[in-house]
Amino acid sequence: MAKKAKASSPFEGRWRIISMEMWGQDFVDAEVEGYIEFDEKGNGEFHFGYVHGYMDCRLTTREGNPAVEWTWDGNDEMDPAQGRGWAVVKGDELHGMILFHDGDDSDFVANRAKGKQAAKKK
Repeated sequence: MAKKAKASSPFEGRWRIISMEMWGQDFVDAEVEGYIEFDEKGNGEFHFGYVHGYMDCRLTTREGNPAVEWTWDGNDEMDPAQGRGWAVVKGDELHGMILFHDGDDSDFVANRAKGKQAAKKK
């Protein structure tokens, strides 16, 4: 019997962070255009400011709508950092929160990125 094709997640792909509650866009785009990205295997990564994290993601629901939650491990200005986060799709936007263990947290909004790679800052 043939396996059913796995439905793609509404989160899969790269999203361009367009706003964060705690930090201005200049900071978000300090090293690269801020992004969050989800792959088909349940992993992901994000980069904003001087923060870079690798995510272990799980699909779930929030208030009956598809959602993704994750834990992350990475660095903040080259110091080890970790935390958790979540996101939901609202229309054409991704809305969520990134939390640092014993530290800051920030709501964010992102749009689907155009092209595969986030643009590097000059």
